Amino acid sequence: MPIFRIVVMMGALSLLSACSVLPEKAPSTLYRLPAMATQATPDATRLPGRLGIATPEAGHLLSSNRIVVFPEGNVVNVYEGARWHEDAPQLLQAKLIAGLQQHALFADVSSDRLPYDLLLLSELRHFQSEYDVSPPSVNLQLDVQLVGADQQPTASTSFAIRERAKSAEIPDVVNAFGSATDRLTEQLARWLAANAPR
Repeated sequence: MPIFRIVVMMGALSLLSACSVLPEKAPSTLYRLPAMATQATPDATRLPGRLGIATPEAGHLLSSNRIVVFPEGNVVNVYEGARWHEDAPQLLQAKLIAGLQQHALFADVSSDRLPYDLLLLSELRHFQSEYDVSPPSVNLQLDVQLVGADQQPTASTSFAIRERAKSAEIPDVVNAFGSATDRLTEQLARWLAANAPR
């Protein structure tokens, strides 16, 4: 094959590959849950045991770092261009640990990777925004079970919380998630104070 034809073909292939390059997708903005709006007051009664908090179980959609939204009816979607900075179950676990440490109800609160006397197991049933009206509300449901070091259940319950966002803008929706998890932490602390074995 003549050198000229080889050069022409190589040039054509280069142009073709350049034309087929798709524009790069804009990176998603990563969000974390806001810190608690007010510092929790340490509980008057302090339990001697150590509390471990396991990562909540969750279904396929809620196990990711996508911010889930129910825009209308039976439609399930995720916010475009926005994600949690880690998967939702790990996000919630870290928030609960930090909040319960502030309450100082137990001698120590940590993840279940460290030694514990009581273990909080949970399943994240709902963690999404819903456009029942506008602005949307955050729907949070967490089923919990407290088990002893012998793995025997001692108590269980379910928490269901709704928090209205100030607007439909994603930062305001994220703030509503933060307020909902703050309320969850407060309710969980009261429940643990009443149900944790002495």
